[in-house]
Amino acid sequence: QVQLVESGGGLVQAGASLRLSCVASGRTFKFHSMAWFRQSPGKEREFVAAVNWSGGITPYADSVKGRFTISRDNDMNTAYLEMNRLKPEDTAVYYCAQGRDGGINEYEYWGQGTQVTVSS
Repeated sequence: QVQLVESGGGLVQAGASLRLSCVASGRTFKFHSMAWFRQSPGKEREFVAAVNWSGGITPYADSVKGRFTISRDNDMNTAYLEMNRLKPEDTAVYYCAQGRDGGINEYEYWGQGTQVTVSS
């Protein structure tokens, strides 16, 4: 079965950087899009960024555009989220998700999440 395992979260000060990783297993990684979502207490889960199968299409939420970069390594079965100039409002549990196919569309599988806490 498909498994997604996130890592890289932590506690940082505002302005710092973090890189999240999501290692996928269970099916051919390069055939599926990947995405990052986040959820903070009392709020609904929100889209952060996505990457299509080739890495050529990378939409972002307006709140992270210019600060976060999503990427993927199809040889390593891994998706990344590079987060720069972090703000306290970026505090959330970050989840990676794998798409139904290679395009930017619905997501079938989800990881368990990694906590990111940004102090002011």
